[in-house]
Amino acid sequence: MSLNDLILFVVIFGSTLLAVVFPDVGAVFQPYLLYIMMFILFLSFMKIDFHVLLDTSPRAMLGLAKLVVIKLLVLPVLLYWITIWIIPDYAVPVLLLSGVSTGVVGPFIATLVNAEVSQVARMVVVTSVLVPISLPGLVKLLAGADISIPLELMVWMLAVAIFVPMAAVLFMRRFLPGVLHAMDKLRFPLSLGAFAATNFGVFSQYSSFFYQNVGQILMAVAVAYVLSVIYYFIGFVVSPKQKPVDKLAAGVSLAIVNNVLVIVFSSQFFGPLSPTLAAMYMFPFFTMIVPVKLIMNMGLLSAPSSEEP
Repeated sequence: MSLNDLILFVVIFGSTLLAVVFPDVGAVFQPYLLYIMMFILFLSFMKIDFHVLLDTSPRAMLGLAKLVVIKLLVLPVLLYWITIWIIPDYAVPVLLLSGVSTGVVGPFIATLVNAEVSQVARMVVVTSVLVPISLPGLVKLLAGADISIPLELMVWMLAVAIFVPMAAVLFMRRFLPGVLHAMDKLRFPLSLGAFAATNFGVFSQYSSFFYQNVGQILMAVAVAYVLSVIYYFIGFVVSPKQKPVDKLAAGVSLAIVNNVLVIVFSSQFFGPLSPTLAAMYMFPFFTMIVPVKLIMNMGLLSAPSSEEP
């Protein structure tokens, strides 16, 4: 773990703790959560190369389409029904976390674990474009009978949160590259501040929940790790004939989710359990990098020699 990773951990979990202990301080940020989220996405989209979508070969397009369907439809629906059967209170939180877009830091994680970066970058772009429709639709279809869901408002919020930062990055690359370059030099501290502000705004709302439900917090951490393992495993096995770097890219595309978006989004429409699970996913989000790198280095993802690479 690098120094920046350690600093990120301290900021993420330190700000969460402070928001719970001193909720009045965090209340200042509550009205601005959507804008802070958009700023985080803007900073992340700065590093995304949108030209990766230009690979229109049949193999690339078919592989991308298959993984997108698994990410945005098959996996969230399957895990939702399994969770209803095992721990029904977590069904909607699991659905939200599983059905959200691939995290915009996915390409960075892919480089750390030696996965195919371009495949992950394509998943980031395509799932980000589709998730404003797919996620609210799934929630309405699967859980709409149990909870009151303003579908149009959810679609609008996700669309604004994703497309405005994306458009801003494209505009600045074209007309203000110098400003974008200057911001890029400050991207890490700006991201830390935005993450901390998000945690203050979200968890100050649920301070009493944390004090009264310590067991739920521990359960959320356990569920988060189980989900992360499932995401990586599904990614490894969906394309058995691919190269190890491609298998790992599929795992990263499924496991590195936009959980910060879920934190903000779910805090607007659902109870405290959904943003809590999304926040606790920060633990496997980063710590799973170590075992995944070991799996890659030990050659456990290599296909049998009789199969095509």
